[in-house]
Amino acid sequence: MTTAEHIFSSLLTKCDTLNSVKHLHAFVHKAGLDTEPLLIGKLLLHCAVTIPHAALDYARGVLLHFPNPDAFMYNTLIRGLADSRDPRSALLLLREMRRGSDASPDSFTFAFALKAAANCRSLRGGMQLHCQALVRQFRSHLFVGTTLVSMYGECGRVGYARKVFDEMPEPNVVAWNAVLTACFRCGDVEGAEEVFGSMPLRDLTSWNIVLAGYVKAGELQLAREAFWRMPVRDDVSWSTMIVAFAQSGCFDEAFGFFRELQRKGVGANEASLTGVLSACAQAGAVEFGRILHGLVEKGGFLSMISVNNALLDMYSKSGNVEMARLVFERMPERKSVVSWTSMIAALAMHGYGKEAIQVFRKMEASGVRPDGITFISVLYACSHAGLVNEGCDYFSKMKEKCGIEPTIEHYGCMVDLYGRAGELQKAYDFVCQLPISPNAIIWRTLLGACSIHGNVELAEHVKEMLCKLDPENSGDHVLLSNVYAGAGKWRDVAAVRRSMSDRYIKKSPGWSVIEVDRVMYSFVAGDITNKITEEAYEKLREIMLNLRFAGGYLPEVGSVLHDIETEDKEDSVFMHSEKLAVAFGLARLPEGRMIRIVKNLRVCRDCHTVMKLISKLYRSEIVVRDRSRFHSFKDGSCSCNDYW
Repeated sequence: MTTAEHIFSSLLTKCDTLNSVKHLHAFVHKAGLDTEPLLIGKLLLHCAVTIPHAALDYARGVLLHFPNPDAFMYNTLIRGLADSRDPRSALLLLREMRRGSDASPDSFTFAFALKAAANCRSLRGGMQLHCQALVRQFRSHLFVGTTLVSMYGECGRVGYARKVFDEMPEPNVVAWNAVLTACFRCGDVEGAEEVFGSMPLRDLTSWNIVLAGYVKAGELQLAREAFWRMPVRDDVSWSTMIVAFAQSGCFDEAFGFFRELQRKGVGANEASLTGVLSACAQAGAVEFGRILHGLVEKGGFLSMISVNNALLDMYSKSGNVEMARLVFERMPERKSVVSWTSMIAALAMHGYGKEAIQVFRKMEASGVRPDGITFISVLYACSHAGLVNEGCDYFSKMKEKCGIEPTIEHYGCMVDLYGRAGELQKAYDFVCQLPISPNAIIWRTLLGACSIHGNVELAEHVKEMLCKLDPENSGDHVLLSNVYAGAGKWRDVAAVRRSMSDRYIKKSPGWSVIEVDRVMYSFVAGDITNKITEEAYEKLREIMLNLRFAGGYLPEVGSVLHDIETEDKEDSVFMHSEKLAVAFGLARLPEGRMIRIVKNLRVCRDCHTVMKLISKLYRSEIVVRDRSRFHSFKDGSCSCNDYW
């Protein structure tokens, strides 16, 4: 190797940006070495593999201007393009190679091109490559055969994948793993189990494929059993289980697996951290989330945008919008559309509609293009802050200026926008003029607005539409019952309840969760089954007496059945789960500690009133996350300004 070549190789390893690659290329040109296949081949490999997304276009230009590029150069760029955002460009480059160059495709060419076909789900392109590989007698080549199996699996043709695999003379463990993956990807769990049982040799990848396959099929128990049977586990094994439990709502299991991961000394990775933070977000486990935040900082994960997004989401859904804002502001300079959207959604859920719009404007000014989900968050912010005109403007802007076609979710936001503001006729007219058939969620949103504003006639009409689309939904019957109760139509209330009983439709029980000393406690309305709930009831009785005598509280029982005694009505609202959770928090948490509660249903008006009074009389800040937004109670008022 010459001195110049040695210097080139040394400098190339230090190039981590496109500009540094360009400077090195200029050095090669000045040294008269820009026609050396070995050097330019290394340059292309570095562009395609080390810094692919930023340097692929530049690498393509280098290849096209190089005289008589060889197969290695083409293969290198095809490899990089196959894993890029546009894998079809790898197939186009192969076509150019076959038609306009002297370089002949080899087994590596076909393997990389087949990977491109798999990544863009091009069955036609993959089958053409299969035919060409057969013509060139690469049929028995292990590398080509394995990528063929993977390609057919990605394209949903498990039968073809098995046929190619069965024709391989001596498949290695990589080939076995490829057909195992193909079976799981196509939903053939039994076939995958058969393959796994037949494998002469299993490596760690084989076991991880089984875990991921069971998780994808929704077989969490089988995944758990396979996990504990594994002879050895790595960070991928642990993160697969943590993410699976988080996504399925099994938060305690997600927390337990993460703690066990730490106890075993296995290093957390990006996936396990985002998974457990997601579980914290959904469960409202802010104390555990704070511990994880420290782990993220110590482990050097703050440079990962996905981990930052998970932290932001965790603080947002735990009711700490200020920490969410701090995480957002400290993110790497180039924030993703997910980061911006998460911050907008955080502010929207907490009732800060105008602030959410300000963040949206900063996002546009930064050059990040909003997507459909961003506009859902913006419309949500306008809806929950009563910003009707602003919401209408953004709905128009979404299509006219950003070219985003509205989806059913955007239409639902507009119905909610009008409905919450009491403009029920506009909401109904909007639904009737939709270019697509409104689904049950659209009509249910309108029914909820009728419940809030007491429009009996429209509620009855909307309920008729819902009976055609989703007749067994308990929530719809409850909403209509509430509309009748608010209007004093008790016979109709009884008829709705009787209809539910006759059709065996049960109302979803309300539950609330609170975290105390890193333990999650759950309360269900009316449940008195253990010492924890007994403790909560005892404290709640004390609180309610204080509210009556010191706060002037009178229970709001307007939606409770008319034909039961007043005392029973009061007991009915007294037993709501969020009241039990806040009472337990006051009993167990140190004085002055913020009380955070997660509830599965919408907060009722009586509980909303009680929370305001408690926050004033007990000088406590209470944050309640119900099924649609946050309520932050402090000094006798709520962040929603009673608009929810």
